[in-house]
Amino acid sequence: MSTPAFSLCVYCGSRPGVDPQHAAAAQALGQWIGSRGGQLVYGGGRNGLMGLTAQATHDAGGRVVGVIPTSLVEREWANHDCNELLVVETMHERKRIMAERSDAFLALPGGIGTFEEFFEVWTWRQLGYHDKPVGLLNLGGYYDAMLTFLNGSVREGFMNDGQMDLIRVDTNPIELAEQLVQAAGCAPEGISPQL
Repeated sequence: MSTPAFSLCVYCGSRPGVDPQHAAAAQALGQWIGSRGGQLVYGGGRNGLMGLTAQATHDAGGRVVGVIPTSLVEREWANHDCNELLVVETMHERKRIMAERSDAFLALPGGIGTFEEFFEVWTWRQLGYHDKPVGLLNLGGYYDAMLTFLNGSVREGFMNDGQMDLIRVDTNPIELAEQLVQAAGCAPEGISPQL
């Protein structure tokens, strides 16, 4: 297979959630990644939004790289249909590899693991450990309360507007993914780079 046009790291739930629009968004995103010649880098699971995104990417002809710790493989959560499934010992190693193998990061709705991964890559960016775009999909207002809290932290002086400007927030998974890969300097098939 040829070199992918871009490599997008997607953080999302290992559960599908109760609102079907979240599953639909995960599938649409995966289909977009695959149809644009891209590569999905994700946590290597086969359940929930993770599995849906990976399957849609694969079905649309994209490349799927899963990175999963041994403990989750032993629980039979691993997606063995990945083009590349990397089994690691620790969560730290998992997140490091995912970050290294990606051009940009996108967090879909999810739970505690998704929150932690999103905040970590955002923190790494503001500390200068990487300069890769970070996005948050606020589908159906899922992250409204969190964004309100974060803006409250700015008002209280514990954060600043510059830190908030380091994340891109959108309600449309495709438009957000396009913004991120373009900001990363990648030009997926069918999309002209911004000048």
